[in-house]
Amino acid sequence: MIRPIIILLLFASAMSCKSPEARQPVSHKTGSFINASVERNIKLNNKEKAKIEQVIKADSDSDYIASESGFWYTYETRVEQDTIMPNFGDVVNFDYDVKTLNGQTIYSEEDIQPRNYIMDKEELFTGLREGLKLMKPGETVTFLFPSQKAYGYYGDTDRIGTNVPLMCKVTVNSITQTQND
Repeated sequence: MIRPIIILLLFASAMSCKSPEARQPVSHKTGSFINASVERNIKLNNKEKAKIEQVIKADSDSDYIASESGFWYTYETRVEQDTIMPNFGDVVNFDYDVKTLNGQTIYSEEDIQPRNYIMDKEELFTGLREGLKLMKPGETVTFLFPSQKAYGYYGDTDRIGTNVPLMCKVTVNSITQTQND
């Protein structure tokens, strides 16, 4: 008789046991961090734009063009005839230097050396990658990049610090087209 009671108790306790419910994550939907970050970025953007406009104003001999991508550039040497411009996968050989907006050299052409870059298949900071797409072989262009088009918040972990707008003088030596399927 005790045996059926024990079985009945075990069965009843098994039926009454409930598995623990999953805990729901605690969520805070204030957005205050995002709003503060947006405000900070707007102020930084405006400050950098003002610095770039000062550089452009001081260089009255040059005609700067505002790109659709958010940087400015001027031609030092411009190739007028129709020629190739780089497309996805093309190899671009170019020289460039990197300076602060006040002209202090960060990396000289000698530091960097002529470089081969496979268009949009290798790492290159956003502004320079977009700037190369505007260039033809033989052209030299000076670019003014706000920090978000350069190395942004992280810098380059060597000589370029956080949120540093840059001036780069770039010369495209050659473009080797590839067959894109």
